[in-house]
This record gives sequence, structure tokens and C-alpha cells, in this order.
Amino acid sequence: MNRPPQLYQPYNPNPSQQQNYQTPLLQQQTNQMSNKMTPPQNLSPIPNYQNTGTLNSLSSQNGGIVHSQEPFLANNVAKQMKEMQLNPQQPHGAFTQYRPPGQNLASGPSPNITPPRPLMTQQPPIPPPPTHSLPQSVAAPVLGMPQQKFNESLSTTETLNVKSYASGNQIHANMPINQSSQAFITTTTTMTNITNGPTMIAPPIGQPPQPVHSNSIGFPPSVSQPMNFSKNVGPPMTGQHISGNIPSTSLPPPMGHQPTIPYGTGQKMPSTMGQQIGMPPTINQRPVQNVGMPPLPGQQRGIAPMTGQPMGIPPFTGQQTGMQPLSGQTMGMSPIPNQQMGMPPMVGQHMPMPQSVGQPHGNRQPSGINSPMSAPVGASQQPKKIDPNQMPNPIQVMKDDQAAFNEEVFLTSTRGKVPPLVSTKCRIQDDGNCSPRYMRSSIYSMPCNQDMVKTSGIPIAIVTTPLAKIPDDENQIRYVLHGAGGPVRCNRCKAYMNPFMQFIDGGRRFICNICNHSSEVPQDYFCHLDHQGRRVDMFERPELCFGSYEFIATVDYCKSGKLPSPPAFIFMIDVSYQSIQQGMVKILSEELRSRLENLPKDVGMEESVIKVGFMTYSTQLHFYNVKGNLPQPQMMVVTDVEDAFVPLQDGFLVNYNEAKDVINSFLDMLPEMFREARETEVILGPVIKCGVEALKSAGISGKLYIFHSSLPIAEAPGKLKNREDRKLLATDKEKTILMPQGNFYMNLVKDCIDAGVSIDLFLFPNSYVDVATIGLMVTQTGGQVYRYSFFKEVTHGKQFSSDLKKNFERTVGFDAVMRLRCSTGLRPVEFFGSFVMNNTTDVELASIDSEKAIAIEIKHDDKIPEDGVAYIQNALLYTSVSGQRRLRIHNMAFSTCSQLPDLYRCCELDTIVNYLSKFALRQVLTSTPQAIKESLVQKCVQILACYRQHCATPSTSGQLILPECMKLLPLYVNCLIKSDVLAGGSEMSSDDRAFLMQACLSMGPASSASYFYPRVFALHSLDLDHDDDIIPEQIRCLGEKFQENGVYLLENTISMFIWIGLQVNPQVLQDIFNVKSIGQLDVDMTQLPELDTPLSKRVRQIVEAIQSERQRFLKLTVVRQRDKLEPWFKHYIVEDTGFNTSHLSYVDFLCHVHKEIRNILS
Repeated sequence: MNRPPQLYQPYNPNPSQQQNYQTPLLQQQTNQMSNKMTPPQNLSPIPNYQNTGTLNSLSSQNGGIVHSQEPFLANNVAKQMKEMQLNPQQPHGAFTQYRPPGQNLASGPSPNITPPRPLMTQQPPIPPPPTHSLPQSVAAPVLGMPQQKFNESLSTTETLNVKSYASGNQIHANMPINQSSQAFITTTTTMTNITNGPTMIAPPIGQPPQPVHSNSIGFPPSVSQPMNFSKNVGPPMTGQHISGNIPSTSLPPPMGHQPTIPYGTGQKMPSTMGQQIGMPPTINQRPVQNVGMPPLPGQQRGIAPMTGQPMGIPPFTGQQTGMQPLSGQTMGMSPIPNQQMGMPPMVGQHMPMPQSVGQPHGNRQPSGINSPMSAPVGASQQPKKIDPNQMPNPIQVMKDDQAAFNEEVFLTSTRGKVPPLVSTKCRIQDDGNCSPRYMRSSIYSMPCNQDMVKTSGIPIAIVTTPLAKIPDDENQIRYVLHGAGGPVRCNRCKAYMNPFMQFIDGGRRFICNICNHSSEVPQDYFCHLDHQGRRVDMFERPELCFGSYEFIATVDYCKSGKLPSPPAFIFMIDVSYQSIQQGMVKILSEELRSRLENLPKDVGMEESVIKVGFMTYSTQLHFYNVKGNLPQPQMMVVTDVEDAFVPLQDGFLVNYNEAKDVINSFLDMLPEMFREARETEVILGPVIKCGVEALKSAGISGKLYIFHSSLPIAEAPGKLKNREDRKLLATDKEKTILMPQGNFYMNLVKDCIDAGVSIDLFLFPNSYVDVATIGLMVTQTGGQVYRYSFFKEVTHGKQFSSDLKKNFERTVGFDAVMRLRCSTGLRPVEFFGSFVMNNTTDVELASIDSEKAIAIEIKHDDKIPEDGVAYIQNALLYTSVSGQRRLRIHNMAFSTCSQLPDLYRCCELDTIVNYLSKFALRQVLTSTPQAIKESLVQKCVQILACYRQHCATPSTSGQLILPECMKLLPLYVNCLIKSDVLAGGSEMSSDDRAFLMQACLSMGPASSASYFYPRVFALHSLDLDHDDDIIPEQIRCLGEKFQENGVYLLENTISMFIWIGLQVNPQVLQDIFNVKSIGQLDVDMTQLPELDTPLSKRVRQIVEAIQSERQRFLKLTVVRQRDKLEPWFKHYIVEDTGFNTSHLSYVDFLCHVHKEIRNILS
């Protein structure tokens, strides 16, 4: 695109000769451009207030200040006003059409203006969207005009440079900001009633969205109320029509909103209307917004409608509630005509495709995911806003980091060097420090004192995944041989031998790097030193040359003073009516046959030594004797669930290879055995209690695999009540339905930890099951929750099979205890994750696997020498699947720093985001949603404000300066604030919200980075000949990147979508989906068809590669452009506003952060 020459001065790298960017040059260019701008027809000339100055975005790189000309939005902008006149003959609240100055009312309305329609006490019939163009006399904002007042005051008078791009032209608008001025724009409005359609709810994770059904539309039903899809309720969707008159009383307003009342003569106007129409609002007064009907095709929110169009006073969709949006803020995504914004479709209902689908469209420009249905000729121009492409780009940051490590092996011993991003594919070599795959830090240069941490606001946090999976081409964990005395440890702090301990006195003593205590070397561990003071056998002992290694523990590290036995798996199957009818029992029986053939085993072992047992239950407990010498399995029934017990010991837990025939016979008989079951109620508490008792009596640790279908409401210990009330989500009372119900299941957690028993829960619900209670019990034992709502074999069969397979294949340890040790001056203070702590130092887990991560916050308890080194050692004691007691050790060494610039240069953003997410999730049960969001914003602002104040070259307060390592911090914090896990409201169920909270609490940095900023890939433009990597390059998760002629894949570690534009090439559809037009596409598909085309093979390779990276199977959802699933899909486009009215886009949030930084600095 063409840019005006010499608009910005080149940056002088010498800070002492840094250019002043507030020059008359910008003013001169702007005046030239503004002289070329012509107001729309019928708008009178408006004074243009201008001032000098510009805003520049700065980022720090390699210790210097690099200027990048990134535009930012002006606060308190007063650019242009449109004149409006009040007709004294009409009632209050009714406005005449816009007329140019000088035109008398007596002369009649302009021929291009529709006369105003009279006010009505009832809602008139809603006409379909017109296909004609807007009248030329309709008042529309001038290009770049702000849509809303932003009630903020700035401390100085400056001019912000805003770049907008339209048709390849660059337009510069100088907009003055002043401490006492308020940006405003008045628009013609009319009052009317608002009628709302039925509330649509978000689907269960991986399910299509569903409406909230009730007798009174707009209110959620009870769980027991049957769903009725026979009637289309609410506003018509695309392709539907409204017949007849719809009175305004037919549909109540959404919960939490006051119904708008038609204003007539004699009625008082609200406070927002208590001023002369056409005049600017007073300070701190919200201007009236033009809302009511959805915007016409091609019309932007905030643009004045055709005269006589009904409008109301509630805030815009996309406008913040209780806070004025930033000037120029994107007001949400353009809605589908006749569709209520943000409302997902009903289950099984799909959008009828327009007649133009599959037909040529000439030279029409692809308009993308945020485009309206159509753009009528003569429609007003879209208001210009800041170009998101000028903001710090996460994809570019990932590309640069990948390029930096493409041909390089990252050596972990380089102190002060930040490791590759979690998205970077590279080879990591452990040469003293542990691999970042095992343990990552938020900073890699430890501050010398706590004052630096308080000033900067940067948390010192460690996120560890002790059993993480390591690529085959990297150093695998090494095992250490030791004598009968066990691993060598410090006599004082009990730290384990590591590469950073120093040997003295000819090798007879060593100095601990953790506590500086000198200990004697055991006689069987002694070795001479070389001329450099190192042991001559250093490279022969993994604990002296690697950052990560394992000891085989002695009996001193075992419970009861004896070595453990191999663990056991107990499969506990719900055989109630719902489970049988869904087909869950039948599918599970088939899956267990293949899974039991591949039970987990340690490396080097020929076969698994894990024992297995089986239970079924509904309102009774059924135990099975599957001993290998029996001709067929035997069942024992326990009917007294109030005091349940295990009726047999011998034959309940068996080795699979020894009892294979009896077990397979049992699995064959299981579906038929309960085919006539009619019990609709189930128990759960006694089931878990008996499973724990069975393993405890056998003296072994293990895991309970529970396959459960519904809320345990049968009379038994652990009975739960239905407390679903989704309207409480995202309110101050949400904690009442997100915290566990009663103490029964939390007490069971303690029993599980003591016995070393974890739980993996597979849920198959058709309604509420209280995941907040039973799911929390599962995750605190180190287990995981899987959900398959409205289970069907066709839809969920592969997902269930894959989840069970992944669960069996990953590395797992049982009866685990973890402790983090820090060198002198540091100590761990807070632990975040899924575990139990009975003291201040030991993290206890019934089991831990390769996907579970734990975050630990560290603080100073003393100063660290400036030229010293800080050390951290993490030790995990666990039992392997072969019954071996092991100690896995991870070590890290940090350089120290006493200057804030050095601290900011060594920050690691992926770890900071992971820590912040876990920190916020812990607060959900004790704080309010608003307080949590404010806390996150405050942390972000403090970090950036400190850098601006103490590290950056002095500059004007209008400049936003971001540290290079954390220039994406505002993006990730905004994504965290907007995510379902923190902000999920009544559009989702409390089970969905609790499920996401529990999943995110145990995520590692790689998973959390993709969850909060989803990965997006363009499938229609794949290079089939030269792509060396299976997974292609990402594109930004931004609405404008989704074009109508494209096919895109989005995944966020929980869900996977494929979005198809209406103008996609038919050959692409044929190659991927085997259909000739988008109208023939089956949007209910959950798997891609296997076609013998290069594009189909490539796309399926990408999907399979993504699935292999995730700990759970991602169910595929296909979304067509402008289909009813699209509003819900847009929710995952995190750089945009989304359909939640309280959320900000990336650009707007960055401006908000900038404003808060200015407030701190002033």
C-alpha cells in the first residue's frame, strides 16, 4: 500500500540523539490529507480540532529501545459532530429525521428521507432486512469518526496518530486529547421496545450448542424437563421468515436486563436522555446508543439507521457493561441478519444455504468471517480503526523464535539464556541444567532481593512437569547406580547429589549448593579429583553431569518399610438403564479387550505386571471373581450400600496374562447380563470407597477407572442434589455452584492419597452430574475427567477409544510425593495444581502422569549475592508401573541480577501465563469474577509500567513501551480474562465450567499457551510439494484473517473446528470433503473422509499430528460461514471482541493497558 513519504523520522540508534517525534511534519501531512476528505452528503461542515504530537509504540530489543510505528487509539477524541434538531411537536424521546441546516420543517421532509413513524405501545411487525440501498441523506459517521464516548481524562494534551487503511490508501487523522475534553458524537435515535429470542447456551465441551428450554422463554429449565425441538422459538434464523405480528410482551428480556419502556407524552426520560437532543453528553454521562434492530447488511453498529428505524437504549452488542468502550472500539462481530448475536443454534438445526451458494459471484471481494450477509449498494463506509496487524504479532514472535533455534541445539547449561518458546520445535541437550520440558522458570536471572520483585511485579514461578515426555532424539532420563546406603545427600538440607555440588579435601567432602553445608562423602562414593577440582568419574555418573536423572530408591523411601508391589487397575462400570441404552457398556467391553492387551509397562520389560479387577454397579455393587483357574467368572452382589465392603480377596485382582480367558468371557457376557436393566438411579460414593478398600487391603497402589452416566441421586453415602443454576455463572455467586457439595467426596480424597489410589472418571451424561464435586475429587488424586455428553457410538466412539488408549500409554507414577528445594535466600511459598498438601513443603499425589504440571511461586527470605548463583532442585518420589520405587531429580541453576533491565531481559512469557492462569483459577472459589479480572489487569499494568519507568529511554507519556520478552503479555492476559475458564457465563453449564477449570489447573505451559491463544491453520493454501513439517505455519487468531474463499482449522487443546467460507473453491471442497458445493456439506461429521487426493491426505496428516500432541482426543466440529454454529465459533477468535459484551478486542485492551500505565506514571 502507498504510504505518504517521510511521515516518520528514521530512528537514531544513539539514545542521546533520539529524535523527537512530535514534529510539525506530522501536522503538515495530516492537514494535506484532511483537506482531501469530504463530509458525506447532507452533512454540514464541522470544525476539525487538531493539535500536534504523535504516539509511537516502542519495544526493547537487545537492551536498546527500538521504535516501531504502531498506531494506538485516541482517548477522549473530539473530531466531528453531526447536527440534529428536536421536533417540538413530537413527544419526548421521538426525533425527527435529520435535516441539513437551513431547511425548515414546513418545507417537508427531504424526498430521500423516510418520515418518522409514530410511537407504539406494542412492538410492530419486524420487517425482513431490506435489499435496497440506504438513502443518501442517512446520517453516517465521517471516515475514522469514533463511535462512542470514552470517559477518560488524560494528563497532557497530545495528538495520537491513527493509521487506517482503506482501498490501499493511508489516511492520517490527528485527534486532540485534552484533560478537560470529552470525546463525543451524537446520533439520531428513536425509542422502541426490545424483544429478545430464546437464550441459547453453549454446548457441553465438544457438543453442538443448545437452547435453554423452559415454559417461559428466556429462563433455563430444570434438568428433568424434556427438550422440545419441534418449534422454532425466538427470532428467525437465516432463511426463515416472521409471519404475523409479534407483540412486545411475547418474549421477556434476557436475565439481568431491564425491559425498555416506550416513552410517550408525560413520561419522564431516563438520566441518559435528560439533555437536549443533538448536544454532546455531559461529563461522566453515557451517550445514548442506537440499538434495537440488528444492523442492516453492510451497516456497522454505531451508524445511524434509516429514519424511522426502531432503536432502543440498551448498550451495543460488543459494548462493555458498566464501562465506556475505548474510542474506536470494535463493537463486536457483524451479526447474521435476523439472527440474535452470540446465540448458537439449536441441536440438529442448520442454516438453510442462500440461493447464491455454489453460483459464481463475479469479482466480489472475499469479506471474511466478520462480514455481514451482504453489502447493499450505497451502504455507508465502515468506520476506520487501528490496524491489528500493526500490533505486536504472536505469530511473528513464534516464527522468529523458531528461526533462532532451527539449526541450533539449545544447551541448557547457558545461564541467563531464555529457552525456546513452547511452540518452537528444536533439539534440547541437557548438559547440567534440566530440560525446559521438565521444568520452566518465569525468569532466568534471579533478582538479588525481594524489592526488585515487588517493584517489577514479575512473579518468580517454576512450572514443573516431572514425568514429561521427551522426544526420542533428546537425552532420555538416566538411571543412577548407588550403594546400599542409597542416594548421596546433604546431611543438613537433604538435597540430592547434583552437578553443582563442589568437592573439596581431595574428594573426601562436598559443599551443598542448596545450603552451603559441608558433608562427608560416603566411602563407597569416593573418587579422586583432577587438576580442576572435578571428580575423575564425573562423566560416568549421570548425577554429576546431567540436570535430570533417576535414583532407584531403597526400602527407606517406601511405606511400612517394605518395597511396593506392582499397582493394579480396577474397572468400575455403571450398568444403569442410561448406560445400557446409550451403548456405553457394549463399546467399553469391546475397547477393554484391546486395551488390556497393552497395559502399561516399564521400559525394557517384556510384559506388564499390572493387576486388574472388575466391578459393576447401579443401586447395588457387583464384584467379579475372574481367577484364571475358573471356567467362567463369578459375581458377588453387595446390596447394603450404606456400609459397603469388598466380599472377596482372592480372585478379584489378577494378572491379565494369567486370567485372559476368564476376563474375555466376562467382557463378552457383560452387555447381555444387564440388557434388561431398568434402574435409572445410580450410586457413586460406595463404589469409590470399595475400590479404595480393595487396593488398600491388598497393600498396593493403583487406579480406579470409573465409567459413570448420571448424577448419583440414589439413597447412599455420597448422594448429591441437583444444584444447577447457570445464571449464577460469571456473577459474584458463581462460587456457590463451582465449589464441591458437602464433605463426603473431599474426605474420600484423603483416603485415596493415603492408599496411593487415583481415579480417572469417564462421564457419559445427558444432564447435570455435578462435575464441580466429583471432578474435583478426581483431579486432586492426580486423575483426569473425560466427558462425552449425549453419548452416541457414531459421534463419540473414536473419541472414547482414543482417550482410553492415550490414558494407558502415557507415563504414570503412583503414590507420589514431590518437594522443591531452593538455595539460600529463596523459598517456595505457594503451590498451584491438582494435588493435596498436608504440610508446607510436600506435594502429595496419588498418581502423576506425563501431562500433569504444578506451578510453584518462590519468594526471597534473604538477599542473594550479586555475583552468586541461585539453585533449585525438584525431587519426585514415586512408584513406577512395574512396582519400582524411584526418585526423579531435576536441577536448575540461575545467574543473579541487581538491575531491572537485566531482569526484564530474561523473562519467559509462556511460564508467566501458565502461572497467572493457575493463580486466577485458585481465586475463583474465594473471590469475585470482577476482582479476578482486575487483579490480572493490574499485574499486567504493573509489569509494563515498571519497565516504562525504570528501563526505557525517557520519552513522552504518549508512547507505549513494551519489553521485548513480554510484548505479548497484554494479548495473553486479555485472552485469559476472556476465556471460558474464567469468564464462562450462562451460555454454558456449570459442568462445562468446572470441567474446564479442572483441566486448566493441571495444564503445562505448552497446553495453556494453545488453550488461551488457539492455533489456526489455513487448509486451502497448503503447499503440498514443499512442506517439510507436517503441521504448517499458524496464522493469527483474528477475524479478518478468515476469508470467504478459505478453509481454516482451529484447535485449542480442548476443541477442534474446521471453518469453511461460502466462496471456497469447489475443487477444495471436493478434495477434502468429497462434495461439490458447500450446501451439500455434512456439518454433523466428526471425522474427515478418507479420500485419495493429495489435499485430503495432507489435511488428515495435520489433524492426526495435532491429535498426537494432545492428552485427549479433540472432537472435530465443522462450521460453515453464516451457519448457526458460527457465532459460537467466533468465540474462539480471541483477538476479536467476541459476542460477550464485556470483553475487549486485543487492540482495545492494549489501549486500555496503555491508559492505565499513563495513570500510574502520572
